[in-house]
Amino acid sequence: MNDEMFCYQCSQTVKGEGCTQMGVCGKNETLARLQDNLLFALKGIAAYNYQMEEFGESDEEINKFITKGLYSTLTNVNFDVQSFIDLAIEAGNINIKAMAGLKKAHIDNYGEPEPAVVEKGASQGHAILVTGHDLKVLEELLKQTEGKGINIYTHSEMLIAHGYPELRKYEHLKGQLGGPWFDQVALFSKYNIPILVTTNCGLIPKDAYADRIYTSGIAQLPNTPHIDDYDFTDIINKALELPELEEEEKTTYTTGFGASTVLSLADKIKELVLAGKIRQFFVMGGCDLPNPSMSYYTEFAKQLPEDTVILSVGCGKYRFNDLDLGDIEGIPRHIDLGQCNDAIVGAEILTALTELFDMGLNDLPVTFVLSWMEQKAVSILWSLLALGIQNIHIGPVLPAWVDETILSVLVENFNLKLISTPEEDIKEILG
Repeated sequence: MNDEMFCYQCSQTVKGEGCTQMGVCGKNETLARLQDNLLFALKGIAAYNYQMEEFGESDEEINKFITKGLYSTLTNVNFDVQSFIDLAIEAGNINIKAMAGLKKAHIDNYGEPEPAVVEKGASQGHAILVTGHDLKVLEELLKQTEGKGINIYTHSEMLIAHGYPELRKYEHLKGQLGGPWFDQVALFSKYNIPILVTTNCGLIPKDAYADRIYTSGIAQLPNTPHIDDYDFTDIINKALELPELEEEEKTTYTTGFGASTVLSLADKIKELVLAGKIRQFFVMGGCDLPNPSMSYYTEFAKQLPEDTVILSVGCGKYRFNDLDLGDIEGIPRHIDLGQCNDAIVGAEILTALTELFDMGLNDLPVTFVLSWMEQKAVSILWSLLALGIQNIHIGPVLPAWVDETILSVLVENFNLKLISTPEEDIKEILG
């Protein structure tokens, strides 16, 4: 990891090119990295805030903090290292509010998620594939394609849509194609159907599908038609012009465990924990990325003892959600809570568990093992830290901006732990 800073945001930088050791303004490397950290957290908050506002909801406190946080990173405004740690914690709390607001909007509009077995693979018929996180876009597309003989498939983080009753009621919401965001080049090339990209996780289109990919909302790609105001006429016509998909053999994913579903099992969970039949819960997932070291999560899930349960959020689940982990007397050993913003559901469950077992958050038999790639993950990490959660295991690859300076802040203040190998980490956690 690089231990130097780099800042080029004003005209007084060294040689007019950038400060790499210490800012001419006086800020040191630690302060520079903490400012970067806050900026990334603010981007994550903005993502959830934007999606919440799509449903007509607005929160003055969130908007004011985004302004305050951005202003704090300007040249010659704030030189206090502790202020930026405090601001990061505040960002974590604000992000909790943003995720909670978005989740409420989803539930108010689509009902609370319920467990759903989702077919993975194509059925006979015309089709459109929707990727990203934006459930509002998916809903509008489902309305406009009803009765037109077009099947709608989800990709990547859109999987959770199948758990919402008011989305699942559409019979042409057919299933899932593919898994994590980065399989899109091969996947979009394989299926000769239109693709609709929402929110983030889009890649520059390849020639094989560049003439049948569309964007909507915040997402935009070069030389790609952008759909405004939820008018999906063009992509619908494209779907009807292209050949039908052929039926193929299918597997399944299970998703859609809302807080109410999990907490309805609270008494059973308590009984199994007290009887020693559930030893530990693991919150796993976060970001996925096309790096061989991410096989850590597959091996970790495989090697966990049968008296453990996984709660997953984010696309990191695609490293293990095709494994049949079975159940413990009716409690599934893998409980998929949904998208990265559904980390708020995990927080609600943990809070309920503290009351159920009458113990502090860090005394619960719960361990976080998370991958971390992009800006939304930064805001979620600070949300977990703001809740007071210690000993989070993180890796295997840290973002490039995390140097020894910022890492030491996280380790010293919050006991953050870098993962090693599945064998060593499981042994260290379970004893």
